[in-house]
Amino acid sequence: MSALVAFVWAGLILGAAFLARPPRSRLGSLTEAATSAPSSATRSTPMGAVEVLGATLLALGARATRRPQPDRLATRPLAQRVGAVVLAAGGGFAVVGPWGVAVAPLGWLAVSRTARRSQARRFDAIAADLPEVVDLLGLAVGAGLNISLAIDAVARRGVGPLSAELRRVCDEVGLGRRLADALEELPTRAGEAVRPLVAALLAGERYGVPLSAAFERLALDTRADQRRRAETAARRVPVTMLFPLVTCVLPAFALLTVAPLIAGAFGSLRL
Repeated sequence: MSALVAFVWAGLILGAAFLARPPRSRLGSLTEAATSAPSSATRSTPMGAVEVLGATLLALGARATRRPQPDRLATRPLAQRVGAVVLAAGGGFAVVGPWGVAVAPLGWLAVSRTARRSQARRFDAIAADLPEVVDLLGLAVGAGLNISLAIDAVARRGVGPLSAELRRVCDEVGLGRRLADALEELPTRAGEAVRPLVAALLAGERYGVPLSAAFERLALDTRADQRRRAETAARRVPVTMLFPLVTCVLPAFALLTVAPLIAGAFGSLRL
Protein backbone atom coordinates (compact mmCIF):
# COMPACT_ATOMS: atom_id res chain seq x y z
CA MET A 1 0.00 0.00 0.00
CA SER A 2 2.80 2.42 0.89
CA ALA A 3 4.59 1.66 -2.37
CA LEU A 4 1.39 2.37 -4.33
CA VAL A 5 0.86 5.69 -2.52
CA ALA A 6 4.49 6.66 -3.14
CA PHE A 7 4.17 5.79 -6.83
CA VAL A 8 0.98 7.84 -7.18
CA TRP A 9 2.59 10.72 -5.28
CA ALA A 10 5.61 10.72 -7.60
CA GLY A 11 3.30 10.66 -10.61
CA LEU A 12 1.36 13.66 -9.33
CA ILE A 13 4.56 15.64 -8.77
CA LEU A 14 5.91 14.84 -12.23
CA GLY A 15 2.57 15.64 -13.83
CA ALA A 16 2.33 18.96 -12.01
CA ALA A 17 5.87 19.88 -13.05
CA PHE A 18 5.04 19.01 -16.66
CA LEU A 19 1.87 21.10 -16.65
CA ALA A 20 3.57 24.09 -15.01
CA ARG A 21 6.52 24.21 -17.40
CA PRO A 22 6.97 27.54 -19.23
CA PRO A 23 6.65 27.65 -23.02
CA ARG A 24 9.74 27.15 -25.13
CA SER A 25 9.68 30.73 -26.37
CA ARG A 26 9.88 32.04 -22.83
CA LEU A 27 12.65 29.59 -21.99
CA GLY A 28 14.66 30.86 -24.93
CA SER A 29 14.18 34.50 -23.94
CA LEU A 30 15.09 33.81 -20.35
CA THR A 31 18.22 31.90 -21.35
CA GLU A 32 19.30 34.66 -23.72
CA ALA A 33 18.72 37.33 -21.09
CA ALA A 34 20.60 35.39 -18.44
CA THR A 35 23.62 34.77 -20.66
CA SER A 36 23.77 38.28 -22.07
CA ALA A 37 23.51 40.38 -18.88
CA PRO A 38 23.72 38.41 -15.64
CA SER A 39 22.93 40.98 -12.98
CA SER A 40 23.71 40.47 -9.32
CA ALA A 41 20.17 41.57 -8.55
CA THR A 42 18.74 38.57 -10.35
CA ARG A 43 21.37 35.93 -9.60
CA SER A 44 20.37 33.50 -6.87
CA THR A 45 21.10 30.09 -5.54
CA PRO A 46 19.61 27.10 -7.38
CA MET A 47 16.18 25.96 -6.28
CA GLY A 48 16.04 22.80 -4.23
CA ALA A 49 13.59 19.94 -4.66
CA VAL A 50 11.25 21.21 -1.93
CA GLU A 51 11.27 24.70 -3.40
CA VAL A 52 10.62 23.39 -6.91
CA LEU A 53 7.62 21.44 -5.60
CA GLY A 54 6.22 24.51 -3.84
CA ALA A 55 6.80 26.76 -6.87
CA THR A 56 5.06 24.21 -9.10
CA LEU A 57 2.02 24.08 -6.82
CA LEU A 58 1.86 27.87 -6.66
CA ALA A 59 2.02 28.04 -10.45
CA LEU A 60 -0.75 25.45 -10.76
CA GLY A 61 -2.88 27.39 -8.28
CA ALA A 62 -2.35 30.61 -10.21
CA ARG A 63 -3.24 28.85 -13.46
CA ALA A 64 -6.35 27.27 -11.94
CA THR A 65 -7.58 30.64 -10.62
CA ARG A 66 -6.52 32.43 -13.83
CA ARG A 67 -4.18 34.75 -11.99
CA PRO A 68 -0.81 36.01 -13.28
CA GLN A 69 2.04 33.56 -12.79
CA PRO A 70 3.95 34.45 -9.60
CA ASP A 71 7.54 35.64 -9.80
CA ARG A 72 9.68 32.77 -8.57
CA LEU A 73 12.37 35.05 -7.16
CA ALA A 74 9.80 37.00 -5.15
CA THR A 75 7.89 33.94 -3.93
CA ARG A 76 10.84 31.68 -3.07
CA PRO A 77 10.21 31.78 0.73
CA LEU A 78 6.53 30.95 0.23
CA ALA A 79 7.43 28.21 -2.26
CA GLN A 80 9.81 26.64 0.28
CA ARG A 81 7.10 26.57 2.94
CA VAL A 82 4.40 25.22 0.65
CA GLY A 83 6.73 22.54 -0.68
CA ALA A 84 7.76 21.51 2.84
CA VAL A 85 4.12 21.29 3.98
CA VAL A 86 3.07 19.16 1.00
CA LEU A 87 6.13 16.95 1.26
CA ALA A 88 5.63 16.41 5.00
CA ALA A 89 1.94 15.63 4.49
CA GLY A 90 2.65 13.20 1.65
CA GLY A 91 5.44 11.46 3.56
CA GLY A 92 3.34 11.16 6.69
CA PHE A 93 0.40 9.78 4.72
CA ALA A 94 2.65 7.23 3.00
CA VAL A 95 4.08 6.05 6.35
CA VAL A 96 1.19 6.06 8.82
CA GLY A 97 -1.86 6.70 6.69
CA PRO A 98 -4.35 9.57 7.04
CA TRP A 99 -3.07 10.47 10.50
CA GLY A 100 0.28 11.33 8.94
CA VAL A 101 -1.21 14.45 7.34
CA ALA A 102 -1.16 15.99 10.83
CA VAL A 103 2.61 16.44 10.54
CA ALA A 104 2.18 18.91 7.66
CA PRO A 105 2.53 22.02 9.91
CA LEU A 106 5.91 20.68 11.03
CA GLY A 107 7.24 21.28 7.53
CA TRP A 108 6.14 24.93 7.66
CA LEU A 109 7.69 25.40 11.11
CA ALA A 110 10.93 23.71 10.09
CA VAL A 111 11.34 25.86 6.98
CA SER A 112 10.43 29.03 8.89
CA ARG A 113 12.95 28.29 11.62
CA THR A 114 15.66 27.47 9.10
CA ALA A 115 14.93 30.68 7.19
CA ARG A 116 15.12 32.76 10.38
CA ARG A 117 18.44 31.21 11.34
CA SER A 118 19.83 31.72 7.86
CA GLN A 119 18.71 35.34 7.85
CA ALA A 120 20.21 35.92 11.30
CA ARG A 121 23.55 34.45 10.18
CA ARG A 122 23.47 36.61 7.06
CA PHE A 123 22.77 39.76 9.08
CA ASP A 124 25.63 38.89 11.45
CA ALA A 125 27.99 38.43 8.49
CA ILE A 126 26.91 41.81 7.09
CA ALA A 127 27.45 43.47 10.48
CA ALA A 128 30.93 41.93 10.66
CA ASP A 129 31.68 43.24 7.15
CA LEU A 130 30.38 46.74 7.92
CA PRO A 131 33.55 48.30 9.49
CA GLU A 132 35.70 47.39 6.48
CA VAL A 133 33.13 48.78 4.04
CA VAL A 134 32.87 52.01 6.03
CA ASP A 135 36.65 52.42 5.95
CA LEU A 136 36.76 51.80 2.19
CA LEU A 137 33.94 54.27 1.56
CA GLY A 138 35.74 56.86 3.68
CA LEU A 139 38.93 56.35 1.67
CA ALA A 140 37.04 56.59 -1.62
CA VAL A 141 35.25 59.80 -0.62
CA GLY A 142 38.46 61.25 0.76
CA ALA A 143 40.16 60.53 -2.58
CA GLY A 144 37.67 62.81 -4.35
CA LEU A 145 34.99 60.41 -5.60
CA ASN A 146 31.34 61.32 -5.30
CA ILE A 147 28.93 59.02 -3.47
CA SER A 148 27.81 57.03 -6.51
CA LEU A 149 31.38 56.38 -7.73
CA ALA A 150 32.56 55.56 -4.20
CA ILE A 151 29.81 52.96 -3.75
CA ASP A 152 30.57 51.49 -7.17
CA ALA A 153 34.32 51.27 -6.40
CA VAL A 154 33.76 49.56 -3.05
CA ALA A 155 31.09 47.24 -4.47
CA ARG A 156 33.29 46.07 -7.37
CA ARG A 157 36.32 45.40 -5.18
CA GLY A 158 34.61 44.00 -2.08
CA VAL A 159 34.10 40.32 -1.43
CA GLY A 160 31.76 40.31 1.58
CA PRO A 161 27.96 40.11 1.76
CA LEU A 162 27.60 43.86 2.22
CA SER A 163 29.61 44.47 -0.93
CA ALA A 164 27.20 42.17 -2.77
CA GLU A 165 24.29 44.31 -1.56
CA LEU A 166 26.09 47.44 -2.73
CA ARG A 167 26.58 45.81 -6.13
CA ARG A 168 22.85 45.28 -6.26
CA VAL A 169 22.35 48.98 -5.50
CA CYS A 170 24.74 49.87 -8.34
CA ASP A 171 22.88 47.54 -10.70
CA GLU A 172 19.57 49.19 -9.84
CA VAL A 173 21.08 52.63 -10.40
CA GLY A 174 22.45 51.43 -13.74
CA LEU A 175 18.92 50.42 -14.73
CA GLY A 176 17.71 53.99 -14.17
CA ARG A 177 16.69 54.05 -10.52
CA ARG A 178 17.62 56.92 -8.24
CA LEU A 179 20.50 56.22 -5.87
CA ALA A 180 18.56 57.49 -2.85
CA ASP A 181 15.63 55.17 -3.56
CA ALA A 182 17.92 52.18 -3.98
CA LEU A 183 19.75 52.98 -0.74
CA GLU A 184 16.51 53.32 1.25
CA GLU A 185 15.73 49.63 0.66
CA LEU A 186 19.17 48.46 1.77
CA PRO A 187 18.35 48.12 5.53
CA THR A 188 15.38 45.89 4.65
CA ARG A 189 17.66 43.42 2.88
CA ALA A 190 20.85 43.82 4.93
CA GLY A 191 19.52 44.42 8.45
CA GLU A 192 19.36 47.35 10.82
CA ALA A 193 23.13 47.38 11.32
CA VAL A 194 23.61 49.23 8.02
CA ARG A 195 21.02 51.93 8.74
CA PRO A 196 23.57 54.48 10.10
CA LEU A 197 25.68 54.01 6.96
CA VAL A 198 22.62 54.43 4.74
CA ALA A 199 21.58 57.54 6.68
CA ALA A 200 25.03 59.09 6.14
CA LEU A 201 24.99 58.26 2.43
CA LEU A 202 21.47 59.65 2.00
CA ALA A 203 22.43 62.85 3.81
CA GLY A 204 25.37 63.32 1.49
CA GLU A 205 23.32 62.46 -1.61
CA ARG A 206 20.29 64.62 -0.87
CA TYR A 207 21.67 67.54 1.11
CA GLY A 208 25.37 67.58 0.21
CA VAL A 209 26.53 66.98 3.78
CA PRO A 210 30.33 66.45 4.00
CA LEU A 211 30.96 62.76 4.58
CA SER A 212 34.54 62.69 5.85
CA ALA A 213 33.67 63.48 9.46
CA ALA A 214 30.56 61.29 9.29
CA PHE A 215 32.57 58.30 8.05
CA GLU A 216 35.22 58.80 10.74
CA ARG A 217 32.57 58.81 13.48
CA LEU A 218 30.75 55.88 11.86
CA ALA A 219 34.00 53.88 11.65
CA LEU A 220 34.55 54.34 15.38
CA ASP A 221 30.97 53.33 16.15
CA THR A 222 31.11 50.22 13.98
CA ARG A 223 34.43 49.14 15.50
CA ALA A 224 32.98 49.59 18.99
CA ASP A 225 29.88 47.61 18.02
CA GLN A 226 32.06 44.86 16.57
CA ARG A 227 34.02 44.75 19.83
CA ARG A 228 30.81 44.47 21.82
CA ARG A 229 29.65 41.61 19.60
CA ALA A 230 32.93 39.80 20.12
CA GLU A 231 32.70 40.25 23.90
CA THR A 232 29.12 38.97 23.89
CA ALA A 233 30.15 35.92 21.88
CA ALA A 234 33.04 35.30 24.28
CA ARG A 235 30.68 35.42 27.26
CA ARG A 236 28.48 32.79 25.60
CA VAL A 237 31.35 30.33 25.24
CA PRO A 238 31.16 28.90 28.80
CA VAL A 239 27.43 28.32 28.48
CA THR A 240 27.92 26.67 25.07
CA MET A 241 30.64 24.41 26.46
CA LEU A 242 28.52 23.36 29.44
CA PHE A 243 26.54 20.68 27.60
CA PRO A 244 29.50 18.80 26.04
CA LEU A 245 31.42 19.18 29.31
CA VAL A 246 28.64 17.59 31.38
CA THR A 247 27.68 14.88 28.89
CA CYS A 248 31.14 13.88 27.59
CA VAL A 249 34.00 14.99 29.83
CA LEU A 250 32.56 14.43 33.30
CA PRO A 251 31.39 10.82 32.63
CA ALA A 252 34.80 9.95 31.22
CA PHE A 253 36.49 11.59 34.21
CA ALA A 254 34.26 9.63 36.59
CA LEU A 255 35.04 6.35 34.81
CA LEU A 256 38.77 7.00 34.95
CA THR A 257 38.98 8.20 38.56
CA VAL A 258 35.93 7.33 40.65
CA ALA A 259 35.11 3.93 39.12
CA PRO A 260 38.54 2.36 39.92
CA LEU A 261 38.31 3.60 43.50
CA ILE A 262 34.82 2.12 43.93
CA ALA A 263 35.90 -1.16 42.32
CA GLY A 264 38.94 -1.31 44.62
CA ALA A 265 36.78 -0.62 47.65
CA PHE A 266 34.37 -3.42 46.77
CA GLY A 267 37.32 -5.75 46.16
CA SER A 268 38.77 -5.04 49.60
CA LEU A 269 35.38 -5.60 51.24
CA ARG A 270 35.12 -9.02 49.61
CA LEU A 271 38.52 -9.98 50.95
